[in-house]
Amino acid sequence: MPNDYGHRPGGALRTAELGAFEFETGGQLPQVTLAYETWGQLNEAGDNAILVAHALTGDTHVASTGADPETGWWEGLLGPGRPIDTGRWFVIAPAMAGGCYGSTGPGSPDRAGVPWGSRFPFVTIRDSVRLERRLLEQLGVPRLHAVVGGSMGGARALEWAATFPELVGGVGVFACGAASTAEQISFGQAQVLAIRNDPNFRGGDYYAGPRPEAGLRLARRIAHITYRTGSELQERFGRARQGAEDPFGSARSLARTGRYQVESYMDHHGQKLAARFDPNAYLTLAEALMSHDVGRGRGGPQKALAEVQARAFVVAVDSDRLYYPHESHELAELLPGAEKAHVISSPIGHDGFLTSADQLGDEMREALAL
Repeated sequence: MPNDYGHRPGGALRTAELGAFEFETGGQLPQVTLAYETWGQLNEAGDNAILVAHALTGDTHVASTGADPETGWWEGLLGPGRPIDTGRWFVIAPAMAGGCYGSTGPGSPDRAGVPWGSRFPFVTIRDSVRLERRLLEQLGVPRLHAVVGGSMGGARALEWAATFPELVGGVGVFACGAASTAEQISFGQAQVLAIRNDPNFRGGDYYAGPRPEAGLRLARRIAHITYRTGSELQERFGRARQGAEDPFGSARSLARTGRYQVESYMDHHGQKLAARFDPNAYLTLAEALMSHDVGRGRGGPQKALAEVQARAFVVAVDSDRLYYPHESHELAELLPGAEKAHVISSPIGHDGFLTSADQLGDEMREALAL
């Protein structure tokens, strides 16, 4: 059986059984579970709900709680007195279907107790939104005051506003465009192939034996390069070697064992992800993000976004080399509720939407009426 990657000992994680579901591409599951965390309380009118959507390898733990005091991935934005004030708003953070943090994914068992593995359906961003809508119905939430997310979470937020325009009062899209570009798909494909080409992948049915962790570690290295900037890596590491290791210490190039410090840094991030994430889940979510296109089947992004009724808050990171700032500016021009794209100033690149989002706290409050 697969490891319980989504286990949080604090007990903050909840789950909802949403029944059978047919995915866009025709795949089906007899039962889908969504895991989620909440903050604050839903008011009697049911009009104070905000959904926060995580990025590719993120989870439900946006901010600390009494049940789980571990620091969350958007701690600067969510909590008492913060831009999304949990004293006022009821916040829901679901784990996307196809992942490995408590929601149904490739590592989940079927009715016979066998992990779905290669049989798991193709999941799109649109599928995830339709499932999250079911979750809100079960929680008694009739409408969202806002939905907010960054990177893949931004794609989900945008899809929410386009799929259910009458249900979304505001949309916050950080570091994401209207559709995945050819370059972003290329980076995604390289990560997917790193896992698929691992000898332990076995077509996705590896749960009874060794996992394709070498492939996952490589996929993470590729991704992490796009999350940071060349200037940041150069300033932090340059050409320094790792400790006493000598990158020139071997007479044969194919036998080199000494590393540069930046290689050790990339190794660390690969190992860190492999310890907490299922390779099949990474594949599933990476493919979902590659599928992102809010205009698909709707006459293109301009026509699709013209139907959005929500107040809009679009954010770029000035040093982002995965989702270039111009993509956010173009998105803001297409969204009726957005006057412009706001800009986070950060030297680190794409991950600036996680580390520096509080720069725009006041602007987000005003734009989304928080």
